[in-house]
Amino acid sequence: MIRNPWLVLAVVMTAAASAAGAQSLVTERGLSLNSALEMASAALEACRKHGSQVSITVLDHAGRTKLTFRDDGASPHSVEHSLRKAYTALTYRMPSGEYGKRAAGSFPASAGPLHLSNITTSAGGLPVRAGNAVVGAIGISGTPGSGGAGAGGGGSADEACAQAGIDRVFKGSGSGG
Repeated sequence: MIRNPWLVLAVVMTAAASAAGAQSLVTERGLSLNSALEMASAALEACRKHGSQVSITVLDHAGRTKLTFRDDGASPHSVEHSLRKAYTALTYRMPSGEYGKRAAGSFPASAGPLHLSNITTSAGGLPVRAGNAVVGAIGISGTPGSGGAGAGGGGSADEACAQAGIDRVFKGSGSGG
């Protein structure tokens, strides 16, 4: 006969906690700083070929900033916009411009998420994938709205530069948007 039901409960809870503890840590794939630097450098190089000064933000898989930099002559607001583009691409797991098209197509029902911090509908942010896992994102802002960067400027040119950065690091491994 059990004399102390509280003791039994404590033993059961301890055993359950030990079993759960074995699964409390997860391993996630992520970008190294060297990969982020190489990706951003290649993207900057692609934008500079067309005379664009941009800001670039690379985020890790958890939305933390791996790096941000602003090229000489880039607009001050482009730093924040590059972060928003990267964050949107990361959290929605799609190019930020694609998210923007979906949001516009379902407005006003889509208005709620647009009030969240760091969300944008502008193109220029791409998720970075390793296989099926999103391991980070890159966002670029600052190519001129017309001309520049060889892709018509604006978000589409920002996205082309971002893709050039991803391609440099992942060499056609199916990463990106």
